[in-house]
Amino acid sequence: MPIPGIIASGYTQVSIEVNFLIVAGGGGGGGLFSLAGGGGGGGGAGGLRTSSGTSGGGASAETALSLVQGTSYTCTVGAGGAGGISGSSNYGSKGNNSLISGTGITTKSSSGGGQGGIDSSGKRPGTSGGSGGGGAGDPGGPSQAGGAGTANQGYAGGSSRGTSDWNSGGGGGAASVGGNGGSSTGGTGGTALSNSITGSSVSYAGGGGGGCYGGTGGTAGTGGGNGGDSGGNAGGNGTANTGGGGGGAGGNGSTAANGGNGGSGVVILKYPDTYTITIGAGLTGSTAAPSGGYKVTTITAGTGNVSWA
Repeated sequence: MPIPGIIASGYTQVSIEVNFLIVAGGGGGGGLFSLAGGGGGGGGAGGLRTSSGTSGGGASAETALSLVQGTSYTCTVGAGGAGGISGSSNYGSKGNNSLISGTGITTKSSSGGGQGGIDSSGKRPGTSGGSGGGGAGDPGGPSQAGGAGTANQGYAGGSSRGTSDWNSGGGGGAASVGGNGGSSTGGTGGTALSNSITGSSVSYAGGGGGGCYGGTGGTAGTGGGNGGDSGGNAGGNGTANTGGGGGGAGGNGSTAANGGNGGSGVVILKYPDTYTITIGAGLTGSTAAPSGGYKVTTITAGTGNVSWA
């Protein structure tokens, strides 16, 4: 019969304080359905939640996780969403969620970034997500709205300009809204958010730039993809493990470009160096050398279990 206070694995039931940074995959940038299209909206950044610094959307730091030694917890790193494929009904996709969950804790899940709008009926507004995708340029039509961000994770995407300019909005970022399409530029991607959980300042979750029909593509937030320009260039891809949104496609009336892919997310865990983490099958990750009494494990892909001994 187990001794009270001892769990089946033989470990004393000790609670470990684990700080976290959870960034979801960025949304894909919008493509161009037709040659006459305006520009694709920038993809929204993946949602960002953390107990170490400021969370996305202007939120305060969350409470650190209290995990039990010897217990397995599920971890998922969200992939980035696909960019829109021009000249087809493949509109691209939102980013995928990143999370950590398990018995005895409230799941910490960050939402994938919203897809940028594409110039096709019913697909012009940006979609909602961790940060929202930018609205797509609508040939001869009104401005199209960006998608909404998720509270305490990120901001909304920008709107397209509409009228005869057709320039698209940028995707939202963790630190600011995406810019609106201008008279000769796509909207800028929302600003990324800096975080130092690893011991160095790194920027995460920048929005993708909006595509442009009559000028220059929008500049992305850090880690996002720049928007395509009037040369008919594709949107840039978001950077892996930053949750950056993909850039929207550019157009010129004779070339239909694709939207950029969103960048994958990341899960980072910081805990006392007296413990050792096991990263289970299905996950890709690494642990830095101990520093200042802590270890930091960065998980960059997959789904699987983690536990501490």
